[in-house]
Amino acid sequence: MGTTQVRLAYGENGLSVELPTARTTVVEPVWTPGAPDQRAVLREALHNPVAGPPLREIARRGQKVAISMCDGTRAQPRHLMIPAVLAELDGIIDLDDVVILVATGTHRGNTEAEIRAMLGDEVVDAVHVLNHDAREPSSLVDLGSHGDGVPVWLNRHWVEADLRITTGFVEPHFFAGFSGGPKLVAPGLAGLDTVLTLHDARRIGHPQATWAVCEGNPVHDDIRAVVGAVGGVHFGLDVVLNREQTIVEAFGGELFAMHAAAREAAKRLAMVPVPGRFDVVVTTNSGYPLDQNLYQSVKGMSAAATVVRDGGTIVCAAECRDGFPNHGSYREVLESAPSPRALLDAIAARPETLPDQWQVQVQAKVQVQARVVMHTSYLSDHALEAAHLEQTADVAATVEEALAAAGKDARVCVLPEGPQTIPYVQPA
Repeated sequence: MGTTQVRLAYGENGLSVELPTARTTVVEPVWTPGAPDQRAVLREALHNPVAGPPLREIARRGQKVAISMCDGTRAQPRHLMIPAVLAELDGIIDLDDVVILVATGTHRGNTEAEIRAMLGDEVVDAVHVLNHDAREPSSLVDLGSHGDGVPVWLNRHWVEADLRITTGFVEPHFFAGFSGGPKLVAPGLAGLDTVLTLHDARRIGHPQATWAVCEGNPVHDDIRAVVGAVGGVHFGLDVVLNREQTIVEAFGGELFAMHAAAREAAKRLAMVPVPGRFDVVVTTNSGYPLDQNLYQSVKGMSAAATVVRDGGTIVCAAECRDGFPNHGSYREVLESAPSPRALLDAIAARPETLPDQWQVQVQAKVQVQARVVMHTSYLSDHALEAAHLEQTADVAATVEEALAAAGKDARVCVLPEGPQTIPYVQPA
């Protein structure tokens, strides 16, 4: 039987595996080349928005401006997007009145070196850049309850700004529907209590809290409500990227109209039908910077879970150079119960006491559905075993063993770009 070499997105350098040609289906994003002039695409989105006036017509002299951008766990082309926004404000807004907020959500803050790598020295030396801190009460403003009983705490700089601008990129998200748009406010700039409520067991356990669904998704519905609590966003700028993380299209303007247009473009690139479920699914978390830790790599597992059969095997290749990570309570919660089923029962019984429960809940649900085997470079077998996961040093050998155990008709699906491609079972 012949083999096919498949290149998996893993860390910065990738990982090649040999898989049996006749039994392997590879599902990748629709290849679309990046725009020849990346900066021109951004300028066009700023000058000709999907809805509402151009950014330059909104800005007024003397305004305080807050710009939200993704943190270091996301592949946003910040080095292009932020200068494009600042260029639109040039001559109207004093740079001393601008703050760039790293929308960390509940993640750790980025170091100065990381921020300089994301933005470039010229921007960092000219504009004030701050990490959002969801756990620092003095940096947050209480805006009351909104949506379905969500206590809304948002970043003080964001709330007090006269002009609020989001920048991000759009791809399917495993329980919020899509990234980008309003997520650059919540959870990006929200307090811990707000994030825990948005991502509680009831919301993310809802059948509509899934890939590519926004309207009727209780997580996304309440994210939009949180955005409105402070009077909304004055201008949004989102991009859609190809697998080389270059800009294919850019969308600007009124937040929700802009985001809806970007979602449609992302769906065309990322959603791929398959004829049925597979006995084995090999996935990734799209390589660096997205596969920095196990917490983020749940997205790759979740993408695989959409097409693995019950009782099948998921092999997830994620470098995890930042560990679980060590900050936050994710590891502690994973290790707090004797099995994935017990974790789900604990979350259902006392959701308010389990920080980081949303990733834990999704991981536990995937593990109940399928055996999950990791390939990492920075987590030990023992550490993964405590989190109810296995480890393999040889992805191809593990796939071969799983196929043999499943029978002669067993097949493997490979998602080389992980959650950059969301397969779905085509209706009969």
